[in-house]
Amino acid sequence: MKIIVAISRIFVGILFIISGLIKLNDPVGFSFKLEEYFSPGVLDLGFLMPYALALAIILVILEVLLGVLLLLGYQRKITIWSLLAMIVFFTFLTFYSAYFNKVTDCGCFGDAVKLTPWESFTKDVILLVFIMILLLGERFIKPLFAARTSRIIMVISLFLCGLFVNYVINHLPWIDFRPYKIGASIPEGMVVPEDAPKAIFEYAWTFNIQGEETTIVTNGEYPTVDGEFIGVETTEIQKGYEPPIHDFTIEQNGEDMSATLLREENLVMVIAYDLAKSNFKVYDELKKVTDEAIASGFKVIAMSASNEEWSSKVINEFKLDFSFYFTDETTLKTIVRSNPGVLVLQRGVINQKVHYNDLDELIFNN
Repeated sequence: MKIIVAISRIFVGILFIISGLIKLNDPVGFSFKLEEYFSPGVLDLGFLMPYALALAIILVILEVLLGVLLLLGYQRKITIWSLLAMIVFFTFLTFYSAYFNKVTDCGCFGDAVKLTPWESFTKDVILLVFIMILLLGERFIKPLFAARTSRIIMVISLFLCGLFVNYVINHLPWIDFRPYKIGASIPEGMVVPEDAPKAIFEYAWTFNIQGEETTIVTNGEYPTVDGEFIGVETTEIQKGYEPPIHDFTIEQNGEDMSATLLREENLVMVIAYDLAKSNFKVYDELKKVTDEAIASGFKVIAMSASNEEWSSKVINEFKLDFSFYFTDETTLKTIVRSNPGVLVLQRGVINQKVHYNDLDELIFNN
């Protein structure tokens, strides 16, 4: 039992620390995931929406600290019960996502490791088993250090987490795991290889045959049946290849201009996924930066999911010398964790990407 508890302690502690640090690297992204869960179509907890970022920060820091405390063996009873409460909560969320197919990615490991809902649920069940072992074998968990030393390590861990989260919120994630990282080519990220696996669908055809409803399942071909066709249900039984960048468009007047714009030699993208939530305090500086880019021969565009009324209002109020294009809100949130944020591209390759707090770092060299 001692060996099993020791293995469980190391496994759970390290996994919680890694999972927490990955999400701590991108708390804004994790808050978007929480907003999905809080939305009317999922848990319908709209009153929690304004607190999504604060809750995300608290949860990920707690996740890291619990992992550290478990490895230290400090306050073991509180630590184990807290771990149990957290994993029960996450197991409920992942089961709900998997069973009802509501949130297709739980965000357990941020954008670093993508898990399907059922994979996430399985991972949480395994963790739940290991934590139950820790609960049953609590007496075998011995502190590594004296209580004073453990407290100091805990305080230092909390302090470092606070510093780190403050940095990534006011700038951008320290490590960018998304397909829109600096150096990435958006056009190449949208390519589907010729030999990529195709999606496989199953078709359940329903017919009225001599007064009885009969269902025949095929992989697509219409069955040869002497009866009256009633309907068909389609089920995807195997997903096909999905390129890293998908659902990416730059629309204006209903036309997708992405192919043309991504061929621009020098392009600046101003990203504001929701103008109603944008930080307008920085738009005067944004105006100076974009004017400098235009003067340097760059084409400047803005991309938002907001309507034309909002974009016209912002253009007029801040005298912006560029046009707004429509792009899906989720895509824009994925591109940059800043509202607004700015990207500098050369023929579709991202050369620079900055938070609105770092606009002064942009360099416009042809």
